[in-house]
This record gives sequence, C-alpha cells and structure tokens, in this order.
Amino acid sequence: MKKTLFAATFALLLGIMLSLAPLAVRAQCVMCKAQVEAAKQENDDYDVAGLNRGIVYMMTVPYILIGAVGYFWYRRTHPKAAKA
Repeated sequence: MKKTLFAATFALLLGIMLSLAPLAVRAQCVMCKAQVEAAKQENDDYDVAGLNRGIVYMMTVPYILIGAVGYFWYRRTHPKAAKA
C-alpha cells in the first residue's frame, strides 16, 4: 500500500512540476495561432510569451483538480492507508 501511495504522490508532484516548468511552448489552439500569425504580419510588438504562459496555466488547472479528486477518492476508499 505504501508503494502505491508513494507512486501516486510522486506522479502527481512530477506532473505539477513539469506543468509549471518554463517550457518553450508554441500557441496550441487554432484561435491563438491565428492571432499570433496576424500580429506577426502586422509587425506589432505582440508579446507571444504571455500568451504561451496563459495556455500553460490553463492546462495545469484541470490536472491539479483531477489529482486532488483522485487523492481524496483514494483516501476515502482505502481507510487503512490513511492511518499508516
């Protein structure tokens, strides 16, 4: 049981750390890509890094929520693991 809990905790923490890491991410949705390409054609000083950070931020919230639900589900269905 401790191995499973450790593996789940490790996977959750690894996922959170990787999702918060400053990665070079390109615009991923069609509307965002169109907006960036239009700004490049108009030679605007459009900051693409802010858009990319926003996309990464929006991706992390569902993973954190799913991880929290999974954690509380596990604790509720395995009461012996909570006491150990």
